[in-house]
Amino acid sequence: MGLFALFRFYGLTHIESIRMADDIAHLSMGEIMGYYILTGLSLGLLYALVEFAFEKYSSKRLAIGPSIAIRTITYFLSTIAVFTLLVGLISDLSGINIDNGKGWWLKNRILHATLLYIFIASLVFSFLKIAREKFGRGLFIKMLLGTYKKPKEEKRIFMFLDLKDSTAIAEKLGHLKYSQFIQDFFYDLNEVVPRFDAEIYQYVGDEAVLSWSYNKGVAKANCVKVFFAFEHHIKKRGAYYRERYGLIPRFKAGLHGGFLMVAEVGSVKKELAYHGDVINTAARIQEECNNHKASLLISETLLNELDLGSTYLPTSLGSILLKGKHSEINVYTIEENR
Repeated sequence: MGLFALFRFYGLTHIESIRMADDIAHLSMGEIMGYYILTGLSLGLLYALVEFAFEKYSSKRLAIGPSIAIRTITYFLSTIAVFTLLVGLISDLSGINIDNGKGWWLKNRILHATLLYIFIASLVFSFLKIAREKFGRGLFIKMLLGTYKKPKEEKRIFMFLDLKDSTAIAEKLGHLKYSQFIQDFFYDLNEVVPRFDAEIYQYVGDEAVLSWSYNKGVAKANCVKVFFAFEHHIKKRGAYYRERYGLIPRFKAGLHGGFLMVAEVGSVKKELAYHGDVINTAARIQEECNNHKASLLISETLLNELDLGSTYLPTSLGSILLKGKHSEINVYTIEENR
């Protein structure tokens, strides 16, 4: 809004062919900027509350079209209400006689220009939000800066999280109901991962690949805690899953970390791609869960970096030769200390 004030009023008083209204002409540019910034702060707070309410209380399963329509109407009515209140406040503070009576916004041209500006600015913010959701938290800025235009080595942790008995569930539910089941499963996963600084690298069928920068994954044992937090979340939602699908989803996961390469790939559809033994090993560890009747497996090298305290109990499975590997690695199962 400060930028709009700059576009709209800066230098107008010095242009001879333009005469500003007497009650506005006496205001300095600083005062005009101040009032518009106050308006912007008020609108920003209001919009944040609206966004929070939609994220918290409205269904994320609502289609994009209806969601946009409802939010647009809410924003419009909220904006008019804020401007009506602020116009009265600014009139009292500055001595400007601005009409803010019933229907005032229908004939106020400055307000019309302001609303158009807000609409365009909102589109820009919406595109930024979509891009952020597409690339994941923290990656969008790096993509803009071209951080991964050239392959770069990073130390990361990966978790391959897979739905158990997915084939049997798909046969039981049918492809439509199963697709809705997977949607709900991943929606619930998205409720949990932000609390543990995890990034969702990709979804592959009934599998999700989570990733952390090494320090964030190790800190507070986030890479382990997210698994059990998701378990608890699914249990809380058990009644919903039973009522709708007749079962509660169960899942397994494999964890490993280390150095690998990350690079931006593609031109028509850009993505970040990770290359290296770490991601392959994490996937192979997850595949061992069924063989050992375990829900969570982790490599010894990563486990040694974690402080699990007394909350979680690691148990060694010894050295395992993973599929496609030439050397065995030590693998542990982790269970919650109940």
